[in-house]
Amino acid sequence: MMHEKDQEEQAIKRMASLLRQGLTLTELACPACSSPLFRVKSGELWCEKCQKKVIVVKEGEEMSRVTSSMALEKLEDTLLSKIQEIQNKMQQTTDVEELQKLSTALSNLLESLEKIRRAKKV
Repeated sequence: MMHEKDQEEQAIKRMASLLRQGLTLTELACPACSSPLFRVKSGELWCEKCQKKVIVVKEGEEMSRVTSSMALEKLEDTLLSKIQEIQNKMQQTTDVEELQKLSTALSNLLESLEKIRRAKKV
């Protein structure tokens, strides 16, 4: 079992690795563990110690808007995963009926993905 000091040292080593990879150390601290937060290239904040993305809600910003944005992002990830699954099935099947069903499902997923991406821009 790893001791607390060993866990802390491992977290520090991972943080140093993030800096070498080009992530930016911010002045912000994780609300859960107080560890420094890193800004990834996409602009998101990351806590290496908790191994989680951190969302900062600015004063006056509606929590529901942030929650909604997170939900759309999660839904987008799910749709992309399902699109990949359908693509793999399409490559493996030679059954015309199955291909038609997969094609219809793919078309619906792509349409939903487009709607989500439009909603994220609002």
